[in-house]
This record gives sequence, C-alpha cells and structure tokens, in this order.
Amino acid sequence: MWLAQPGPKYPPTKGEVWPKPQIEVKEKTFYIFNPSQFKVKILDQTCAILTDAIARYSYIIENKLGAKTRDIEPLTLLSLSTNNDTYFKGHLNELQITLTSPCEEYPYLDMDESYNLTVSSSAKLISSSIWGAVRGLETFAQLFYLSDDRNEIQVNETVIFDFPRYKHRGLLLDTSRHFITLPNILKTLDAMAINKMNVFHWHIVDDQSFPYQSERFPELSERGAYDPSMIYTKADIERVIEHARNRGIRVIPEFDVPGHTGSWGNAYGGMLTECYENGQVIGFGPMDPTRNTTYKLLRDLFKEVQNLFPDTYFHVGGDEVELECWRSNPKLIEYMKVNNLTASDLHALFMRNVIPLLAKTTMPIVWQEVYDEGVSLSRDTLVQVWKYNWITEMINVLRTGHRVLFSSSWYLDALGSEWKDYYAADPRQMVFDVTGNETLLADIVGGEACMWGEMADDRNVINRVWPRASAVAERLWSYQDSMRRYKLSRAPSEAYHRIEEHACRMIRRGIDAQPPSGPGFCVV
Repeated sequence: MWLAQPGPKYPPTKGEVWPKPQIEVKEKTFYIFNPSQFKVKILDQTCAILTDAIARYSYIIENKLGAKTRDIEPLTLLSLSTNNDTYFKGHLNELQITLTSPCEEYPYLDMDESYNLTVSSSAKLISSSIWGAVRGLETFAQLFYLSDDRNEIQVNETVIFDFPRYKHRGLLLDTSRHFITLPNILKTLDAMAINKMNVFHWHIVDDQSFPYQSERFPELSERGAYDPSMIYTKADIERVIEHARNRGIRVIPEFDVPGHTGSWGNAYGGMLTECYENGQVIGFGPMDPTRNTTYKLLRDLFKEVQNLFPDTYFHVGGDEVELECWRSNPKLIEYMKVNNLTASDLHALFMRNVIPLLAKTTMPIVWQEVYDEGVSLSRDTLVQVWKYNWITEMINVLRTGHRVLFSSSWYLDALGSEWKDYYAADPRQMVFDVTGNETLLADIVGGEACMWGEMADDRNVINRVWPRASAVAERLWSYQDSMRRYKLSRAPSEAYHRIEEHACRMIRRGIDAQPPSGPGFCVV
C-alpha cells in the first residue's frame, strides 16, 4: 500500500538552471544580492539588445523570485548572514559583461549562443556573440533564489561553460484553428527565452482561417479570417519579430501549400480543386496544381511575406495533401492521363513549381511528404520529420545528403502526455542507436515541439505548452551525460525536482505553466 506523505511530491530545487548547462560547477558558498549595492558593467561591445536585456533581467532578479516576508537593510543582512551561515561570502556587487564582437542585427541558424559565466564577488559573463550574452543573462537570473526565511536573495558561487547541442530549437504555434492573441504570442516568446528555445515557427494560416492580413491580397483575411478582429496586421507581425529578436529568437512563417488551404478559397475559389463523388462536386480540396494563376498569386504573396519576415528560412508546408480529391476531378484526371502522371506526381510537380517562387536568398523548410514524393531539394532545405517510422525516415533523409528537423515525438497537442514523455526522445540518439554512424548526426540540426490548435485556444494554450515544451528545450540544449554518447535515456531523477522550480519560475514571470508532476506549490 502506498501512503501519501505531506508536502510536495517532488520538492523543488533552489537556483538550478533549466535547460541544464553543459558544464556547471556550483559550490555551497553563496553571496547575497541587494539591488542598492549591485551594478552591471559592460567592458567591451554593446548595443540596444544588450542594454534592454540587462534592464529586463535586473528587474527579474529583483522582483520575480517569489514573495519576500519583509525588507531588511543591507547592514542587517550582512550581520544576519555573517553570524548564522559559514558558507556566506559577502555581497554580489557587480556583473561584468564582456561581449567581444559587435552585435548582429537578427538571430540566424548558425549563430553562436555560447557563453562563460562565473559567479563570485564580482560575477563575469563572457561571450563572443550578443545571442550568447542573452543566453548567459537568462542563466544568471535563474541562479538566484530566496533564502529559507525568504528574507534574502542568494546566489551560489558558480562556474558555467555553456552552449547548445542543436542549432534549431523550435516551437510551432498554430494560430489558425484557434486565433491566438498578440499578448499570448508575446508571452510565448518570453517563455521560449526562459527555456533557451530559439525558433518561433508560426503556422499562421490553415484550412479553418486566414488571419494574416496581406497588403497585396487583403481579400484573403477579409474573407478568410474568423472575424475582422482576428487578424495579424503588419504592425502586429513587426512587434512579434522585434520582441523575438531582443530575445535571440528567430520567427519563421509557414504558409502551408497545396493542402491545408481551405480558407484561401473564400477569396480565391479558383485556386482550389473541386472534389467529386458520383459525378457531383462535394467540396473543395488542395490547390489546383495546373493553374498558372495559382503560382502567380503564391509568388506575389511569398514575396510580400519574405519582405516582412527577416529570417532566411520560409516553411512552405507540403503535408497531408488530399490526393483522392485530385484523383476525383475530371480535369485533373485528363491532365494526369495526357502527361502520364499519378496524383503523387502532381504533388511533386506542385512543390517543384512552388519552391523556386521563393527568393534566391531564402531557404525552404518542408514537411517530410515533400521529400517522400521525390522532389529535388537543395542541400540547405530542412526536412521536418513528423510522421510514424520517424527513425527510418530520418536515416533516409540524412543518407541522401539532406538536413533534418525532428518533431515526431514532440506533439504537444497529444492529450494525456507529460513532460517526461517528451524528455525521452533525442533524434541524434535514435539515429546513432540504429546506424552507429556519427557522421550523419551533424545534419540533424534540431527539432520543434508542435502546438497544433484544434483543442488549444487563447484560454489554455500557455499551460498546454509549458512546462511540457521545457523537456524538449532541455533535450535540444543540454549535454547527454551517459556512458554511451548517444544512449537513449529518460529524465533523470534530479530533473523532476529541477522542473518544479522551473515551472514556478515561469509562473512568477507571468507564464501560467501547469504543474509538472503532481502535488506541490509555488511561492509567487
């Protein structure tokens, strides 16, 4: 018989970092933080991103660690700690930030996110990149905690050397099935920064609604959005991009074609294929791959979107195309007969025509079906693996010289799944365990947790994502510490305690994360 014990199921840690740094040495000795005695000194390069981050994290450290019972003057703090704790080493007086290279304007796939952080009486953060400096400031803020009596802000003497395992650590958010308001998108970006995720994959339109407000084709949202209030204007998108940029997060838009395009047909019905049954039209399916006007509209729309979103990558989708609709349409039946094509060939034909519509400097991302249909893809194309048999799929993609994004095990819309279920998956481990070939692994550039919107709206999307996506974030950032370098392992026992602290940390910063593992509490 199991008897319940008082207190939280997994008592939270204090001042432990999520995702876990690559190398961290923490001592029992500690310092006290007092805002009136603390200053930040920039020793080398600087820019607005850095100064904004310093202000943001200074506020977090001072105000977002949990309720303090009372304010104590600095001299009283010194006396209290000196008398009562042999590990006390004084006050943390300063953080010196050394950024050795000029700031870059926007984050990108191959950006440097490494940093070194030392916490002593004068803490030091060193990075050769603004993005590494931002990651280091997040880690610095996570090291602070309240004393047991909640009267002091403390931080342990610590040395950290840190960098991510994977370049692409993303979160897909679907804003078509349910419209997600701008405040919740910005809150999502804040949560991503807390978890050191660096790609916001914006699945902005789909069958159900077209909330993107196009200046070139305003009818798409006028007729395709759920409601005139449920759109994203150019100003909204620019605000999202800037908010993300300041946190070292890339924003990659997805306009999924030729399937998932029902909402486009409200304004441009001729783009879609009429689906037949027993000689009668029963509705509309994927875009018609034989219409030149379809490609012209896509070319002009993609040009507008690429001018708005600064990232080099653009997701063109290509998944779940209803081939039966094409097979039912008399015009396409005749086209396939004359050209000796199958419906799968039409899918490949469509994608071969669409991908070149992107600017020459733009790199495509596609769902795995595009690769499966044999479409010729450039080396820089990212193939996003999301379906069953994902290990075999990844190996096939890698062996043909293409690069992989992994999502199959990280679908957050799966009801009943827990953070520990997502923690178990690691794409490089999976491939190595089957092939034993380390040379393939570098082309697995990362992965994404996917929050599809059928059952998530503005009221529950945040706690559906967090802290379950935190497990994906740690898998994509942290070192896999095992005897075999790529041995698959589940969440270590210490992670259960660390994610309790991390969930409370997010809650205190305004992210309504759900409880990770059972009974517990947060001091806010």
